[in-house]
Amino acid sequence: MATTLTDRQAQILKAIIEEYTTTAEPVGSVTLEKKYDLGISPATIRNEMAALTSAGFLNQPHTSAGRSPTPLALKYYIRELVKEEEMSVAEEVAVKEKVWDYRQDYHRFFQELTRALADKTKTLAITCTSTGHLFHSGYSHILENPEFYDIDTTREVLSLLDEFPRLNDLFKKAVGDEPVHVLVGDDVDLKFFEPLSMVFADFIVPDKFSGSVGILGPSRLNYSNIIPVIRYFGDLVNEISKNW
Repeated sequence: MATTLTDRQAQILKAIIEEYTTTAEPVGSVTLEKKYDLGISPATIRNEMAALTSAGFLNQPHTSAGRSPTPLALKYYIRELVKEEEMSVAEEVAVKEKVWDYRQDYHRFFQELTRALADKTKTLAITCTSTGHLFHSGYSHILENPEFYDIDTTREVLSLLDEFPRLNDLFKKAVGDEPVHVLVGDDVDLKFFEPLSMVFADFIVPDKFSGSVGILGPSRLNYSNIIPVIRYFGDLVNEISKNW
């Protein structure tokens, strides 16, 4: 399946994903024409949306006239279209202040780090170490997203948090040496994960252990914001753990 898009198709796909990220509702051509300065007619937008659907980038749920992005679309967006919004110095300092007093006690440090990440991203935050320690925070945030209105999905996610080996296996599914890993939908061979994603960074505490810190949430995350945040949290662990 080709993953090369024309500039116009990429522009339309970007608008659809950003609208879907906000609303969690299928996006139609009229909405795109009214809210986004695409410079093309609704008819042209519809034709391009049909082409994107045929190419596997968009779904048409039920009989809705709107479209929603597929995992393929989200991966393309993350790889080609995301413009990261770096954290400000003030934001970085605020995070560091929340964990600094616990820097000599790595167990408490990871507890507070995970809580700070959940607060910052409004998602379920998870830290996992190679020594078998697991920290998570932000359960209430997942219930704010319609993807978790499905009781089976929520049950599976909460069950996952009680099973270290399964959760650790998810972190190991990432490939490559990028500082931040993203798993979307079919990257994970679990049916309940189809509408979800994980974004995480790996860290190493020299001569002691390794691990990952990240978040689990709906696949329509604000990746422009989330990816730099996760990168900072991973860097923060690497920085502070030098003295352990």
